[in-house]
Amino acid sequence: MSYPISPVYSKNMRIIGYSDQGGRPDGVQIMVHRGFAYIGHIFSKGFSVVDVRDPKNPKPVGYFPAPGNTWNLHLQAHGDLLLVVHAKDMFAQPELEDEKNYYKGAANFHSLAHEEEKDWSAGMAVYDISSPEAPRQIGFMPVNGGGLHRIWYTGGRWAYASALLDGFTDYILITIDMADPAHPVLVGKFWLPGMNAAQGEVSQWPSDFGRYGLHHPIIQEDIAYCSWRDACLVVVDVADKVNPKLIAHKTWSPPLGGGTHNALPLPDRDLLVVVDEAVLDNKADGEKPIWVFDNRIKTNPISISTMPEPNDTDYLKVGGHFGPHNIHENRPGSFVSETLIFATYQNAGIRVYDIRDAFHPVEVGALVPPPPAKLVDPRPARANVLHSADVFVDANGLVYATDFNAGLYIAEFNG
Repeated sequence: MSYPISPVYSKNMRIIGYSDQGGRPDGVQIMVHRGFAYIGHIFSKGFSVVDVRDPKNPKPVGYFPAPGNTWNLHLQAHGDLLLVVHAKDMFAQPELEDEKNYYKGAANFHSLAHEEEKDWSAGMAVYDISSPEAPRQIGFMPVNGGGLHRIWYTGGRWAYASALLDGFTDYILITIDMADPAHPVLVGKFWLPGMNAAQGEVSQWPSDFGRYGLHHPIIQEDIAYCSWRDACLVVVDVADKVNPKLIAHKTWSPPLGGGTHNALPLPDRDLLVVVDEAVLDNKADGEKPIWVFDNRIKTNPISISTMPEPNDTDYLKVGGHFGPHNIHENRPGSFVSETLIFATYQNAGIRVYDIRDAFHPVEVGALVPPPPAKLVDPRPARANVLHSADVFVDANGLVYATDFNAGLYIAEFNG
């Protein structure tokens, strides 16, 4: 029996479940853990919990609002802990209603993150999720500045995150000591030269360059693979948590669009999958590939191929963002593969790539759900189109995808 919601397009995938997340269908990062989905909102603020133990009948069980003028769009779940970012709600700022200002450098992030009368919460909240349907806050790590953007935590003592701190021009890498989850401590910082304005550093990039700031790191054996937006790929040695050190910095913007969002190591194959996020409508920000890098020499990762761009329809005519956003990141306890890559492609939905031949990736699955019934996004002149945001694949191979407006889709891949 097919699910009542029919996709616009599918290949080797089918929808088996859907949730409007308790009437808050906007979502960014999703973690599926012990049968519950934890979803960070972008416009509804806060985060929601959805019971997905029966994936064909997901049930919202909780909503946890953010403090005023704060968003919780990213989070991490491991063991009995849920880590949730607190940051200034940037899309609520009038000067950032135009995405070009947010993503392409017109905004002064230093000034946005430093105000005499701070009216947002900045830092990282820690929740006990030993009762997974009822997160209970047990700790908070405050920071001075705009707050955290995205965290990487897979258990143990150390967490890593991007943070907009007072005195810096954009988000930098921080290391966090989780020895006492009720009292996490920021212990180390890493930034690229020119970002520490408080110490008199002068930017090494043109004023119209775009975002010279960290989206987030992914850690593999004391190496942080950092997606530094328009500064592209930055590889950092984090063995010394207090004083991380640069290993390599690779840029390709210009001539390509930059906006690097994920850098996922595939350690058994010495490969690195790197995603450049499309951030403006109709490819106005240029070409945004999903790259495959040869990562045998950590000081010199080299691009060897890109994933094929969806061509089942003319997605530029659909409107909105056409291009990659995020990939499933092979977290412990989830589906882990070094040959299948699951990606969200915004108005082109979910895409699955086979990279057994790393020089010739092949699309082997696709799912394009219908556009949202209505927009939650309050920004003016937004296109009412699909905006698949994040994808998580559980240990059973079920695919969970969020959307900026359209709710949570649960799907099977049969490729």
